[in-house]
Amino acid sequence: MRSVLVVDDEPSIRTVLRGYLESAGFAVQEADSGSAALDLLRRTTPDVVLLDIMMPGIDGLETLRQLRTFSDVFVILVSARAEEVDKLVGLGVGADDYITKPFSPREVVARVHTMLRRQRAASDGHQTLHFQGLSIDLDARTVMLPAGSASPSVLEFDLLAALATAPGRVFSRPQLLEQVWGYDFYGDARVVDVHIRNLRNLLGDDASQPRFIATVRGIGYRFVGVPA
Repeated sequence: MRSVLVVDDEPSIRTVLRGYLESAGFAVQEADSGSAALDLLRRTTPDVVLLDIMMPGIDGLETLRQLRTFSDVFVILVSARAEEVDKLVGLGVGADDYITKPFSPREVVARVHTMLRRQRAASDGHQTLHFQGLSIDLDARTVMLPAGSASPSVLEFDLLAALATAPGRVFSRPQLLEQVWGYDFYGDARVVDVHIRNLRNLLGDDASQPRFIATVRGIGYRFVGVPA
């Protein structure tokens, strides 16, 4: 049974989400604070975390920053603040998706299903992609740079693999959403831009003079790495 951790300081919200998630077949755990969630996540491994941003003490963004030091579990941020800056800051520290209050509990369940149905980058046998200054092992899900191994998140690796397995091809944001997040993802397409930015930082890539990921203005992105 797939499991979801609901982190929110409001008992009524946790109760409503638990009811809908359990009706959809999920096992549900609850935490009423960021510190309680981090303690639980060090001992258990849920499939998805629903994480409220506005909590007393350790807020959701700081909880997420600390969580990303030891786990790549899928995280959906839940926020009462719909401003774009909050969304981008949240995604910049490692969230996979976000949803704003007030929300439909059915929509939350749909977002969880979407996370879990995401298509992983597939390979036929053991396959490693070699480029100048970069190697990507699709089966071991590892990334090697001249300075050593890099540690992308699950989504970041899948996004890099989708681009690198079709070098030169231009992918629109909707195409990357469909291939990496899942065909039924209906969040903001700009989530792609945030994860591309994270990937560039990880790879030491410069958007103005890209070695690996180039922006195709008005369309999306393409992989420009030179085969080794």
